[in-house]
Amino acid sequence: MSMLTPPGMGGKYRVTGAAYPRMSRPRRRRRIIFTALGAVLGLALLGYGSLQLMNVFRGESGSGKHSAAAGRDCATPKPGAGAQAAVSASAKPAVVLPQPGEITVNVYNATPRAGLAKAVGDELKKRGFTIGKVGNAPADFDKKVPGTGTLLGSPKTDKAAFSVVGAQLAGDTLQTDDREGTDIDLILGDAFQDLSPKDVADKELALLANPQPAPAKTC
Repeated sequence: MSMLTPPGMGGKYRVTGAAYPRMSRPRRRRRIIFTALGAVLGLALLGYGSLQLMNVFRGESGSGKHSAAAGRDCATPKPGAGAQAAVSASAKPAVVLPQPGEITVNVYNATPRAGLAKAVGDELKKRGFTIGKVGNAPADFDKKVPGTGTLLGSPKTDKAAFSVVGAQLAGDTLQTDDREGTDIDLILGDAFQDLSPKDVADKELALLANPQPAPAKTC
């Protein structure tokens, strides 16, 4: 009888050989270990996700503050800026333009259109200009002015006088010669159709007399 066989037992209950039934290790400890590892991993993931979420909200709030601050800086002028701008604008002197009656204009026709110089001279006279010579353009300009017109005068002539005459038509060009007087030649070119309407010319003269300050930068 084997030493593993309890007394009084035999037959099919007899244990023979060196093999004997082994008891399996309880699985409770393994479950506890896995549960603990899972809990630690879950806490780690939860903490990482919370950290990322906090960074997102913190970043948005920061950018919002910067945006709001930038908007305030751009939209709201600094204390005293408006007053300084007003002082600068008021301190800038207006341009003194000569009156049309102080300017003598010679009107010359460089186009094939007959009677053009007289018609333009009459209109300029109605606008207050002093009209000098009226006729066909000199040979140097006759049929050689492709634009609307050329203003010709002395280098010593007040530039403001050129501006007053130039406001009466669009697209004119400016040239000077060696004349001694202050009169200005208006040489009508091939592209000339008509003088600018008087109200348009008056508005342009008003802008020349009172130049507007540069617009402030906007966001």
